[in-house]
This record gives sequence, C-alpha cells and structure tokens, in this order.
Amino acid sequence: MKLALIGTHGVGKTTLAYEICSLLKKAGHNVEFVKEVARRSPFPMNEGTTLEGQLWILHAQIASELEAISHAPHLICDRAILDGYCYLVNKFGRQTQLEQWLRWWMESYSLFVCVPPMADGIPPDGFHSKNLEFQERIHDLIGELLSEPPFGALHDRVLWLDRRDRRVWGEMIFAATAPLLRPAMRGQAAAAR
Repeated sequence: MKLALIGTHGVGKTTLAYEICSLLKKAGHNVEFVKEVARRSPFPMNEGTTLEGQLWILHAQIASELEAISHAPHLICDRAILDGYCYLVNKFGRQTQLEQWLRWWMESYSLFVCVPPMADGIPPDGFHSKNLEFQERIHDLIGELLSEPPFGALHDRVLWLDRRDRRVWGEMIFAATAPLLRPAMRGQAAAAR
C-alpha cells in the first residue's frame, strides 16, 4: 500500500502523516514515512519557484518513494508527485509532455488523501508561503487536475477530507487503509502456513 497525503501547503499534512504512521505501526504494520522533499530543494520555492526547482521536486519525490519501498511494504507519503506538479502548473502552466509520465507514476499510489485548507490560516513554519491566495490557488489546482484527463481516472482513489471532521481524520484514514492492507495480510498468513 502506498498512501499519499495531498493538498496545498500549511494544512497539516505532515502532522497527519505521522499520526497515520503511528496508527498503522500500532496495528502491527511495517510502514515507512516519505517526508516532503521540497524542504531539501536547492532551488527557490513558493511563489518564487523555478521550472528547475519543480522538476527537481518531481524527481526527488519519485526517488524518495523508491528508496522507502525498499525498507517497508507500506508507505505514507507527505505529498504525492501531483502536488509538485500543481506548483509547477501554477507558475508555468500545464506541461503535456510531463503529464503522461506523471499519470503513469500516480498509478503506483493506492490511496490519495486530500487535506483541505483550514479556516484559521497558515501556521508559520519558516519555509512555506503565508500567502492565503497562493495557498487556495494550489488547493484549487489539485481539485482541477484530479477532475480532468489524464488524472481524472484517479478520482475514485481520493479520500476528500472535510475540515469539519479534523478531530477524526486519523481514524478515518486508518479505516480507509484497512481494505488495502488485508490482501497482503492474507498472503502473509498463507505463507506462514
């Protein structure tokens, strides 16, 4: 299983990712956490991003996921490759030459969890932009891309969180992972016999 928390910056994806990892580990699953790669980028970020910076993020995301899957059968990703592409689209427009490659990689995700912006703004973290219009634009782009070709076919793999349910997001996501984990558990039980 590979679960990716998607959404704009400053919405609590990292905190939620740690919570989900903890719940899955407590339930006996071997899980690896893929941290947000943008923080390691040597290029400008946020509104001042460059095409090179966004391409670096796309490639670093894939590399991080490949490395993590060698350590555990289940991944929780703080962002998906789609997130990085939305920041690229925001500044440079859609890049059709990239979209088939991105769509191909997105098939490797079992579940996307879209985390909405919170009503109380963006908590300062020293890295992400505090511009609410920019935050909302990225959020809107994620929804737009997931409703159009070539990404629209993935729409049924998205769990859309409601900001009113914030208290129980972790439990909701944990419950959504159960059907994705069971086939592997059955296979392990059969192998043990």
